[in-house]
Amino acid sequence: MRANQERLYADVEFLTSLQPARNYRNLGSLNQAADYIRAEFEKLGCPVEEQPFKADGRQYRNIIATFGPADAERIVVGAHYDVFGEQPGADDNASAVAGLLETARLLQHMQAELPADRRIDLVAYPNEEPPYFASEYMGSAVHAKSLHDAGVAVRAMICYEMIGYFRDEPGSQRFPTEHLAELYPNTGNFITVVGRDGQELFTQRVQQLMRATADVDVQRINLSAKAGLAGLSDQRNYWPYGWNAVMINDTAFLRNPNYHETGDTIDTLDFRRMAEVVNGVLNAVLKL
Repeated sequence: MRANQERLYADVEFLTSLQPARNYRNLGSLNQAADYIRAEFEKLGCPVEEQPFKADGRQYRNIIATFGPADAERIVVGAHYDVFGEQPGADDNASAVAGLLETARLLQHMQAELPADRRIDLVAYPNEEPPYFASEYMGSAVHAKSLHDAGVAVRAMICYEMIGYFRDEPGSQRFPTEHLAELYPNTGNFITVVGRDGQELFTQRVQQLMRATADVDVQRINLSAKAGLAGLSDQRNYWPYGWNAVMINDTAFLRNPNYHETGDTIDTLDFRRMAEVVNGVLNAVLKL
Protein backbone atom coordinates (compact mmCIF):
# COMPACT_ATOMS: atom_id res chain seq x y z
CA MET A 1 0.00 0.00 0.00
CA ARG A 2 1.15 3.52 -0.83
CA ALA A 3 -0.08 6.86 0.42
CA ASN A 4 -2.90 8.41 -1.59
CA GLN A 5 -2.45 12.01 -2.77
CA GLU A 6 -6.17 12.59 -3.23
CA ARG A 7 -6.94 11.64 0.38
CA LEU A 8 -4.14 13.90 1.61
CA TYR A 9 -5.57 16.76 -0.44
CA ALA A 10 -9.08 16.21 0.92
CA ASP A 11 -7.83 16.33 4.51
CA VAL A 12 -5.87 19.53 3.97
CA GLU A 13 -8.77 21.06 2.06
CA PHE A 14 -11.17 20.48 4.95
CA LEU A 15 -8.85 21.79 7.64
CA THR A 16 -7.84 24.91 5.72
CA SER A 17 -11.46 25.73 4.91
CA LEU A 18 -12.48 26.10 8.56
CA GLN A 19 -13.47 29.62 9.52
CA PRO A 20 -12.49 31.31 11.72
CA ALA A 21 -8.99 29.82 11.85
CA ARG A 22 -8.52 26.79 14.09
CA ASN A 23 -6.44 28.47 16.77
CA TYR A 24 -6.63 28.16 20.54
CA ARG A 25 -9.17 31.00 20.83
CA ASN A 26 -11.58 29.75 18.18
CA LEU A 27 -12.85 26.63 19.95
CA GLY A 28 -15.65 26.09 17.46
CA SER A 29 -13.24 25.63 14.57
CA LEU A 30 -10.71 23.78 16.69
CA ASN A 31 -13.41 21.32 17.74
CA GLN A 32 -14.55 20.91 14.15
CA ALA A 33 -11.00 19.89 13.29
CA ALA A 34 -10.92 17.45 16.21
CA ASP A 35 -14.31 16.00 15.21
CA TYR A 36 -13.08 15.50 11.64
CA ILE A 37 -9.95 13.70 12.82
CA ARG A 38 -11.95 11.49 15.15
CA ALA A 39 -14.46 10.63 12.40
CA GLU A 40 -11.66 9.69 9.97
CA PHE A 41 -10.06 7.47 12.62
CA GLU A 42 -13.40 5.83 13.45
CA LYS A 43 -13.95 4.89 9.81
CA LEU A 44 -11.00 2.49 10.20
CA GLY A 45 -12.60 0.42 12.94
CA CYS A 46 -9.67 0.82 15.32
CA PRO A 47 -10.03 1.90 18.96
CA VAL A 48 -10.33 5.69 19.20
CA GLU A 49 -10.30 7.74 22.39
CA GLU A 50 -10.21 11.34 23.46
CA GLN A 51 -7.96 12.83 26.12
CA PRO A 52 -9.63 16.02 27.38
CA PHE A 53 -7.78 18.68 29.34
CA LYS A 54 -8.19 22.32 30.28
CA ALA A 55 -5.99 25.37 29.73
CA ASP A 56 -7.00 28.76 31.13
CA GLY A 57 -10.51 27.46 31.68
CA ARG A 58 -10.96 26.29 28.08
CA GLN A 59 -11.50 22.65 27.17
CA TYR A 60 -9.18 20.98 24.64
CA ARG A 61 -8.72 17.38 23.55
CA ASN A 62 -6.19 15.00 22.09
CA ILE A 63 -7.59 12.46 19.64
CA ILE A 64 -5.92 9.03 19.76
CA ALA A 65 -6.25 6.04 17.40
CA THR A 66 -4.65 2.73 18.36
CA PHE A 67 -3.33 -0.28 16.47
CA GLY A 68 -1.93 -3.30 18.30
CA PRO A 69 -2.10 -4.98 21.72
CA ALA A 70 -3.07 -2.76 24.63
CA ASP A 71 -0.16 -3.84 26.83
CA ALA A 72 2.59 -3.74 24.19
CA GLU A 73 5.46 -1.27 23.93
CA ARG A 74 4.33 1.93 22.22
CA ILE A 75 5.34 3.81 19.15
CA VAL A 76 3.68 7.22 19.10
CA VAL A 77 3.07 9.13 15.88
CA GLY A 78 1.74 12.65 16.41
CA ALA A 79 0.77 15.91 14.73
CA HIS A 80 -0.83 19.13 15.98
CA TYR A 81 -4.07 20.36 14.47
CA ASP A 82 -4.10 23.96 15.69
CA VAL A 83 -2.74 26.97 13.79
CA PHE A 84 -0.95 30.16 14.71
CA GLY A 85 -3.13 33.24 14.48
CA GLU A 86 -5.68 33.84 11.75
CA GLN A 87 -4.29 31.82 8.85
CA PRO A 88 -5.30 28.64 7.01
CA GLY A 89 -2.21 26.66 8.05
CA ALA A 90 -1.93 24.38 5.03
CA ASP A 91 1.68 23.38 5.67
CA ASP A 92 1.58 24.31 9.37
CA ASN A 93 0.04 22.00 10.19
CA ALA A 94 -2.74 20.58 8.02
CA SER A 95 -0.10 18.78 5.96
CA ALA A 96 1.04 16.88 9.04
CA VAL A 97 -2.49 16.01 10.17
CA ALA A 98 -3.19 14.69 6.69
CA GLY A 99 -0.01 12.62 6.97
CA LEU A 100 -1.16 11.29 10.34
CA LEU A 101 -4.58 10.32 9.01
CA GLU A 102 -3.11 8.67 5.92
CA THR A 103 -0.69 6.72 8.11
CA ALA A 104 -3.67 5.41 10.06
CA ARG A 105 -5.47 4.39 6.85
CA LEU A 106 -2.43 2.52 5.61
CA LEU A 107 -1.98 0.75 8.95
CA GLN A 108 -5.60 -0.36 8.80
CA HIS A 109 -4.98 -1.96 5.40
CA MET A 110 -1.84 -3.67 6.70
CA GLN A 111 -3.24 -5.22 9.88
CA ALA A 112 -1.76 -8.63 9.10
CA GLU A 113 1.72 -7.12 8.77
CA LEU A 114 1.71 -5.17 12.03
CA PRO A 115 4.26 -6.37 14.61
CA ALA A 116 2.63 -8.30 17.44
CA ASP A 117 5.03 -6.90 20.04
CA ARG A 118 4.10 -3.24 19.82
CA ARG A 119 1.21 -0.85 19.88
CA ILE A 120 1.07 2.12 17.52
CA ASP A 121 -0.73 5.20 18.82
CA LEU A 122 -1.57 8.01 16.40
CA VAL A 123 -2.25 11.21 18.31
CA ALA A 124 -3.62 14.55 17.10
CA TYR A 125 -2.85 17.41 19.48
CA PRO A 126 -4.10 20.96 20.05
CA ASN A 127 -2.08 23.83 21.57
CA GLU A 128 1.28 23.35 19.87
CA GLU A 129 1.30 26.98 18.80
CA PRO A 130 1.74 30.05 21.03
CA PRO A 131 0.71 30.99 23.65
CA TYR A 132 0.93 27.39 24.86
CA PHE A 133 4.09 26.33 23.08
CA ALA A 134 6.72 25.00 25.54
CA SER A 135 4.12 24.83 28.32
CA GLU A 136 2.36 22.04 30.18
CA TYR A 137 -0.78 22.89 28.21
CA MET A 138 0.52 21.60 24.90
CA GLY A 139 -1.57 18.59 23.95
CA SER A 140 1.59 16.57 23.47
CA ALA A 141 2.82 17.51 26.95
CA VAL A 142 -0.43 16.23 28.40
CA HIS A 143 -0.15 13.01 26.40
CA ALA A 144 3.51 12.32 27.17
CA LYS A 145 2.99 12.91 30.90
CA SER A 146 0.01 10.56 30.91
CA LEU A 147 2.12 7.77 29.39
CA HIS A 148 4.91 8.35 31.89
CA ASP A 149 2.55 8.49 34.86
CA ALA A 150 0.94 5.22 33.74
CA GLY A 151 4.33 3.50 33.44
CA VAL A 152 3.89 2.86 29.72
CA ALA A 153 6.94 1.60 27.80
CA VAL A 154 7.57 3.86 24.80
CA ARG A 155 9.95 2.70 22.09
CA ALA A 156 9.83 5.87 20.01
CA MET A 157 7.90 8.97 19.02
CA ILE A 158 7.71 10.41 15.50
CA CYS A 159 6.27 13.89 15.04
CA TYR A 160 4.82 15.01 11.72
CA GLU A 161 5.42 18.79 11.49
CA MET A 162 5.09 20.66 8.18
CA ILE A 163 5.64 18.03 5.47
CA GLY A 164 4.19 19.67 2.36
CA TYR A 165 6.37 22.51 1.06
CA PHE A 166 9.08 21.70 -1.49
CA ARG A 167 10.98 23.74 -4.08
CA ASP A 168 13.25 22.72 -6.95
CA GLU A 169 14.97 26.04 -7.57
CA PRO A 170 18.67 26.22 -6.57
CA GLY A 171 19.03 28.49 -3.56
CA SER A 172 15.50 27.81 -2.32
CA GLN A 173 16.80 26.31 0.94
CA ARG A 174 18.12 28.62 3.65
CA PHE A 175 20.12 27.73 6.76
CA PRO A 176 20.68 29.39 10.14
CA THR A 177 24.48 29.08 9.88
CA GLU A 178 27.10 28.91 7.15
CA HIS A 179 28.35 25.63 8.62
CA LEU A 180 25.00 23.92 8.04
CA ALA A 181 24.76 25.42 4.57
CA GLU A 182 27.97 23.58 3.69
CA LEU A 183 26.54 20.24 4.83
CA TYR A 184 23.12 20.16 3.17
CA PRO A 185 21.58 20.77 -0.29
CA ASN A 186 20.70 24.38 -1.13
CA THR A 187 17.61 23.25 -3.04
CA GLY A 188 14.49 22.83 -0.90
CA ASN A 189 13.33 19.49 -2.25
CA PHE A 190 14.15 17.24 0.72
CA ILE A 191 12.49 16.24 3.99
CA THR A 192 14.46 16.22 7.24
CA VAL A 193 14.51 13.93 10.27
CA VAL A 194 15.30 16.31 13.14
CA GLY A 195 16.56 14.85 16.41
CA ARG A 196 18.22 16.03 19.59
CA ASP A 197 21.80 15.46 20.57
CA GLY A 198 22.42 12.07 22.13
CA GLN A 199 19.87 10.36 19.88
CA GLU A 200 21.98 10.25 16.73
CA LEU A 201 21.64 6.50 16.15
CA PHE A 202 17.88 6.69 16.39
CA THR A 203 17.70 9.63 13.99
CA GLN A 204 19.92 7.76 11.55
CA ARG A 205 17.74 4.66 11.79
CA VAL A 206 14.58 6.62 11.01
CA GLN A 207 16.33 8.22 8.05
CA GLN A 208 17.46 4.83 6.73
CA LEU A 209 13.98 3.32 7.02
CA MET A 210 12.36 6.32 5.33
CA ARG A 211 14.89 6.29 2.50
CA ALA A 212 14.12 2.63 1.82
CA THR A 213 10.58 3.39 0.64
CA ALA A 214 10.17 7.15 0.10
CA ASP A 215 10.73 8.61 -3.37
CA VAL A 216 12.01 11.87 -1.89
CA ASP A 217 15.40 12.87 -0.52
CA VAL A 218 15.56 12.28 3.25
CA GLN A 219 18.17 14.21 5.23
CA ARG A 220 18.85 14.10 8.98
CA ILE A 221 20.22 16.42 11.61
CA ASN A 222 20.80 16.27 15.36
CA LEU A 223 20.91 19.52 17.29
CA SER A 224 21.33 20.50 20.91
CA ALA A 225 18.10 20.18 22.84
CA LYS A 226 18.86 23.62 24.25
CA ALA A 227 18.85 25.14 20.77
CA GLY A 228 15.51 26.36 19.52
CA LEU A 229 15.51 24.51 16.20
CA ALA A 230 15.70 21.04 17.74
CA GLY A 231 12.52 21.29 19.77
CA LEU A 232 10.16 23.34 17.65
CA SER A 233 7.27 20.89 17.85
CA ASP A 234 5.59 18.17 19.86
CA GLN A 235 8.52 15.75 19.96
CA ARG A 236 10.09 17.99 22.63
CA ASN A 237 7.60 16.78 25.24
CA TYR A 238 8.72 13.15 25.02
CA TRP A 239 12.41 13.89 25.62
CA PRO A 240 12.14 14.61 29.37
CA TYR A 241 11.13 10.99 29.94
CA GLY A 242 14.16 9.60 28.13
CA TRP A 243 12.28 8.50 25.01
CA ASN A 244 13.64 8.70 21.47
CA ALA A 245 11.65 11.29 19.54
CA VAL A 246 12.18 13.02 16.20
CA MET A 247 10.42 15.58 14.04
CA ILE A 248 9.74 15.01 10.32
CA ASN A 249 9.92 18.49 8.85
CA ASP A 250 10.36 20.40 5.58
CA THR A 251 12.52 22.96 7.50
CA ALA A 252 9.59 25.35 8.04
CA PHE A 253 10.60 29.04 7.90
CA LEU A 254 14.02 28.15 6.53
CA ARG A 255 12.25 27.23 3.28
CA ASN A 256 8.60 28.20 3.35
CA PRO A 257 8.00 31.98 3.06
CA ASN A 258 4.37 31.43 4.08
CA TYR A 259 5.25 30.21 7.58
CA HIS A 260 2.71 31.70 10.05
CA GLU A 261 1.30 33.87 7.26
CA THR A 262 -2.05 34.01 5.47
CA GLY A 263 -0.25 32.74 2.36
CA ASP A 264 0.08 29.25 3.86
CA THR A 265 -2.58 27.89 1.51
CA ILE A 266 -3.30 24.52 -0.05
CA ASP A 267 -2.14 25.56 -3.52
CA THR A 268 1.44 25.96 -2.24
CA LEU A 269 1.79 22.30 -1.25
CA ASP A 270 3.36 19.40 -3.15
CA PHE A 271 1.09 16.42 -2.56
CA ARG A 272 3.22 13.96 -4.49
CA ARG A 273 6.16 14.52 -2.20
CA MET A 274 3.89 14.66 0.83
CA ALA A 275 2.70 11.17 -0.03
CA GLU A 276 6.28 9.96 -0.28
CA VAL A 277 7.06 11.35 3.17
CA VAL A 278 4.15 9.32 4.53
CA ASN A 279 5.41 6.21 2.74
CA GLY A 280 8.76 6.67 4.43
CA VAL A 281 7.36 7.28 7.90
CA LEU A 282 5.09 4.25 7.59
CA ASN A 283 8.10 2.04 6.94
CA ALA A 284 9.88 3.51 9.95
CA VAL A 285 6.87 2.90 12.18
CA LEU A 286 6.63 -0.72 11.05
CA LYS A 287 10.33 -1.57 11.33
CA LEU A 288 11.79 0.48 14.18
